[in-house]
Amino acid sequence: MPSTRGETLRKTLSRNCAGVLGRREESTSRDDVQPQIAFAARSQSALTDFLASNNISAVQIRDEYERRRQTAQRQEAHNAAPAATAEEEEEEEEEEEGRVETVEQKRRRKRKEEAAIAKIKQSKAYQKRKIQNNDEPGGDDDEIAWDMYAKSKPLPGQLENCELCEKRFTVTAYSKTGPDGGLLCAKCSKAQEAERKKDAKPKKQAASRDKRRKTQSNLLDGIVRHGSKTLQELCVEKVADNINDVDDFGDLPQALLDRLSQILSKRRVITSRTLDLFIRSDLDSISVYDCGKLEVSDFLKIFSIIPKVESLSLRNAGQFKDEVLDYMLERHVPIQHLQLEAANLVTDAKWREYFSKAGHRLESLKLSWLDYSMDDESISHLVNGCPKLKRLKLKKCFRLGDASLEALSQLKHLEYLSLRFITPTTMESLKHLIHSVGKSLRTLSLEKFDNADDEVLAEIHSTCGSLSKLRFCENDYCTDRAFCALFTEWRNPPLSHVDLSSNRDLDYTRPDGPEDPIGLASDGFKALMTHSGSKLERLDISSCRHITQEALAEVFDGVKQYPSLREINISFLTNIDTVIVASMFRSCPAMAKVTGFGCFDVVDIMVPPGMALIGIPNALESIVQEGEYMGSIEMSDTKVIL
Repeated sequence: MPSTRGETLRKTLSRNCAGVLGRREESTSRDDVQPQIAFAARSQSALTDFLASNNISAVQIRDEYERRRQTAQRQEAHNAAPAATAEEEEEEEEEEEGRVETVEQKRRRKRKEEAAIAKIKQSKAYQKRKIQNNDEPGGDDDEIAWDMYAKSKPLPGQLENCELCEKRFTVTAYSKTGPDGGLLCAKCSKAQEAERKKDAKPKKQAASRDKRRKTQSNLLDGIVRHGSKTLQELCVEKVADNINDVDDFGDLPQALLDRLSQILSKRRVITSRTLDLFIRSDLDSISVYDCGKLEVSDFLKIFSIIPKVESLSLRNAGQFKDEVLDYMLERHVPIQHLQLEAANLVTDAKWREYFSKAGHRLESLKLSWLDYSMDDESISHLVNGCPKLKRLKLKKCFRLGDASLEALSQLKHLEYLSLRFITPTTMESLKHLIHSVGKSLRTLSLEKFDNADDEVLAEIHSTCGSLSKLRFCENDYCTDRAFCALFTEWRNPPLSHVDLSSNRDLDYTRPDGPEDPIGLASDGFKALMTHSGSKLERLDISSCRHITQEALAEVFDGVKQYPSLREINISFLTNIDTVIVASMFRSCPAMAKVTGFGCFDVVDIMVPPGMALIGIPNALESIVQEGEYMGSIEMSDTKVIL
């Protein structure tokens, strides 16, 4: 009898505490029953008090556990056998719906619902819905709250049924909403996202960074294109894009080869393999604008394949060495036009030997960025060995000085002379050079001769009578009076290219300069335009800050015409404003490129079609304007009609 009573008590306690203590094994031996009964009795007392204080029933816990277990089993059976009949599903739904809710469950559910409803009525969304509902007849505040409660999303971590497939899943912060406002499982979310992307209209791709960069690069080069590119341009660019797949250029003309060389050099892809494409035995000239990746063997290959080359231009030729000049002397390469940049590994002795043995063929010589080789004695050998030299450019050759200027004065057949020395020279040497060779010069370029003064400009005025191009820049010694005298009653015909940039006073403590202006100022600028305005094609007066606004307005008044002027650089002329630029457009009908960095008073300028306006920060939105050039520019009390 005691044994039967103890067994009954053990079963009762096991049933009530199943959700907390777990299920006990039925095979417990009779010898262990009494200790388990005592432990269960103590646990029952403490657990019952805790559950009662929190309105929790052990029966309810077990029922919930059993329901979840049965639901999981049905879900597994459903996944294993997807072909289950509709009748079986309906029976399962009816069985689930038929489960009776206990009194304790109903009471706890009502308390949660009432708390949720009260919280919803305090929210801003409820107040907004309530105001909207007042305008509709038959609206009820409780219905609004219940509707919002029904549509409220479960919190992450809770279980919910998918709106589409009705599978039960765990809600996360990334769960997506279905068509009717319910939540979707991960599989249905992916399917819905894929369908949305499929139906969405493709977005228009914005201009890529490379395309914008290319546009700005073209503007800096003065290239403004309206409409599509020509077939030739498209073919050249396509070849450049796929240069690694090209085996031979065939019989391309020299102009297209030169254009391809420019494009590939800009992309820094000229290598030994790429160079082979430009070398043909029937050519007599070759230009490579970036030889940074070429070796001595590549230069030798040029002369072995093109033994009769007459014109050679190599930029950034750092590996051009004595061996190359030796090969040219041995093979008697008939070069007449030679241009080398950064060929610093050629020694002075080799230059002298080359000028002595092959200089009689040279008609044009351009050397730049020679900081190690080429000294005054080498220039003496050049003068003695190159009697036919007509064009000479020596720029940034660090070791040349007054002795070189004296030697160059013996070249009586020079027509084009461009010099820029790093070592300071005297005014007397420069004057003697101009006096000796100036009569036959057609181009004269003198850059950064700091010691040149008004007497040098006077010597140019009295000696040079055939110039078409003049560059005299980066000087802070000559006065505006001397520039005015240079262009006044000058027997030289009108110039086509003029560069007088950076001729100004460097004392920035005096923004307006001295009383007698230093550099190119108003009078000199007006004299220049009076002398050469009718034939002038390119003009650079950048950083000539002493040219006044009145002088600019007088020259470009919209009435005077400069029919040939195509390019002008007015950068850092702070007196330039919108009215002057607009008048400039009217005075220069052929204008194609205007560079105006630092001209902050130019705003909202309308640009004629086909023109490149560069560096105007406040006119970027209208940097290239298509269509008819008609408009107006309003500035305070002034209105300019275009």
